[in-house]
Order: sequence, then C-alpha cells, then structure tokens
Amino acid sequence: MSKKLHNIKAVQQMLDGEHKFQSKKIIGFKDKQIVDQQTKHRDVGDIWEETATSGTIHVVEQKDGYRVRKTKKTNLINNLRNELKQFPNCRKETCTCAGVHPLDKKMQTIHKMCFDCVIEMEHELKKAGTYDEYEHKKIHDNAMAWLATAEQDVALLKDTYTQASKFVTSGTGEIEHWTAKMTPEEFNETIQKQFDIFKENFLNKLNGKQNENN
Repeated sequence: MSKKLHNIKAVQQMLDGEHKFQSKKIIGFKDKQIVDQQTKHRDVGDIWEETATSGTIHVVEQKDGYRVRKTKKTNLINNLRNELKQFPNCRKETCTCAGVHPLDKKMQTIHKMCFDCVIEMEHELKKAGTYDEYEHKKIHDNAMAWLATAEQDVALLKDTYTQASKFVTSGTGEIEHWTAKMTPEEFNETIQKQFDIFKENFLNKLNGKQNENN
C-alpha cells in the first residue's frame, strides 16, 4: 500500500473514531494502583481500603467467594452515630466504660449511663438525702411507661378487631375479604371499658402508694 493510500486510511479511521491512538486505553500510574489493589489475592476476613477512580475511598472485606465494599464516609457516619447513642448521661471526664458488660447495656436502656456511673450517681443521691425521692420517681416513671405501652396495645387491638381487611392470595392473585370481628361500639363496651377500669385502679394504687411514701 502506498504512503498516500495509507494516510487516507488513517484519516478515515480517525473520522470513524477507530484509529489505534483513539481506541487504545492508556493506563496511568493511579489506574495501575487501582487495578493492583482490586486483583491482589486476599484471605477470607482481610479488610483493606480501596480508592475508586472518582476518588471515593471504600473499606473492603474479603468474604468466602465475594467481597463486601462500603464507603469510608458511611462507616465514619455510622461510628459517630453509634458513639452518640452509647451513654450520653455518663460523666465524660471520669467514665471509662466500654459498654461491653450486660449490666452496662441494661443501665444504658434505663439511664443512658453505664453501670458504674449509675452506682456513683445513686451513691451521691444517698449522701445528699434525696435517694428515696429518686427511687419513687423511678418506680412511677417505669409504671407510667408500661401503662403507655398497654394503651398502645389496646389501640392496635381496636384497629385489628373493628376494621375489615382484604388479602391477596399468593400465586392466584385472588382477593379475600375479611369482615370486622366487632363494631367500634362493641369494642368500646367490652374491651375498652374493661381496660379503662383497670387503668383507673392501676393509677389509684400507684398514686396512693406514692402519697404514702411522700
């Protein structure tokens, strides 16, 4: 092929976007690093960081036959959220709790403190002569929290018993209609009425005992 014809062919390939200088992928140093870290052999349980071409940093864990990849930003946010949820009422200047003991987790739910900080706080209340008041309030708050949960259960029960429902049968797509078990009026005259009586007696006993203690 003459040089002239060769040049014409090269021009045509460039116009078509098929010239070797256009189609050839040039791998830079950064790209080579990415390829190397993605193809490197890893053992199950290995954790490492990878940087994507966009600059995003991923934390990768090698599983048995596959890899789990999470952005480092997401991990940092989750860690921050977990830290904030731990023991916000502990005294940061003295507390060294890691939150691994079952007693710490129990106190976290009740007081948002670790077990040692709760013991220290209650000890100071006893020295100040205010522990009995604190204990009575704790009993009252626990009882009211339980009552609030019971009220929610009754409300859910009312919705379940007094509302008609429909279900789509899996596979056939047929719709089944279920009628309500009772009317709202019937529910109020039976279950709701009984619960209201229980609630009144419960509060009377709680407040009566509270008054006796005071």
